[in-house]
Amino acid sequence: MTPAPVVSNASPLIALEQIGQLPLLEQLFGQVFVPPAVAREVAPSVTLPDWTQVQVLTQAVGPLILGASLGAGESEAISLALEINARLVILDDRPARRLAHALRLPVIGTLGILLTAKQRNLLSAVRPCLDALLQRDFRIAPALHEQILIDAGENE
Repeated sequence: MTPAPVVSNASPLIALEQIGQLPLLEQLFGQVFVPPAVAREVAPSVTLPDWTQVQVLTQAVGPLILGASLGAGESEAISLALEINARLVILDDRPARRLAHALRLPVIGTLGILLTAKQRNLLSAVRPCLDALLQRDFRIAPALHEQILIDAGENE
């Protein structure tokens, strides 16, 4: 039996690519699904690997999601996650995460991916990845930064 699919939005794909950690998604989840809007958004900076699959929505994005003033990629990622009964949706944007939680979708972000990779011994340390993200203007609240380091056992 194959595990339920995982859906990603654009920003985690771009962020992980920028710091050379995009392969973690394949190592953690096998295949990752992205809707067409996400594929378009990442096209300038990320070549989607063969373990990603662009999945067209069978239904238009619903008014509930359109009314949430999210970007096209976020809206389609959440819609696709609902449509294919995803086990996880990868989102960084706070309003998108709130909506996904309200829709009872399990959510993880870029930092959660890095922490999970460390916990599964796919990364030796999270701190260098966080530093690299910060150098690329990835926003991390100071309290969250500290919590990730504590959870990773790197808060010395």
